[in-house]
Amino acid sequence: MIEIELLEKYDAVRKRYKKSEIIFEIDHLATHYYQITSGAVKMNNYNDEGREFIQGIFYANQSFGEPPLFLDRTYPANAEAVEDSELLCISKNNFLKLINENPSVSIKIIEVLAQRLHYKSVMAAEISTHDSEHRLLQLFDYSISYLNFKKDENGYAIDLTRQQIGDLTGLRVETVIRTIKTLEKKGELKIINRKVYR
Repeated sequence: MIEIELLEKYDAVRKRYKKSEIIFEIDHLATHYYQITSGAVKMNNYNDEGREFIQGIFYANQSFGEPPLFLDRTYPANAEAVEDSELLCISKNNFLKLINENPSVSIKIIEVLAQRLHYKSVMAAEISTHDSEHRLLQLFDYSISYLNFKKDENGYAIDLTRQQIGDLTGLRVETVIRTIKTLEKKGELKIINRKVYR
């Protein structure tokens, strides 16, 4: 998203996180801008019963956790490495200085935040009013458009586990598995070597 050279000019630091390592926790004050150079990160919450809800999954060349930087608020979710990952981290003060001095970066940040807000609005409506088939197809189509999932001769590979799909849509894993099989029978999806394709 933001060019690495520009981030480094404003004293960005590379940090490595192992799979399942926490990057920041809910209710902690936002102090840094984070951009992924390799790996993947999820932002999540847990309900009182310990069930996970994934707010989003982010991949290389994406950033995460920016809104609290602009609001002087705490994080509304945890950030956790989904796999071994490398991030570029820049302090809040340096990040704000960067976007003040580089208006084109401000526009990029606004576009990313607007895209995420749009996704949250769409998924909130999906979760509250639509059946499991519709929810999964909406999630997959959004992911193809905005997460740059790869296309091959089978279609777009949905690079999410069944658990992640459930956590992103508010469905149980069993429901996700059943729904994927139903959508395959209807010709909406393909399953090849346990991998889902749209």
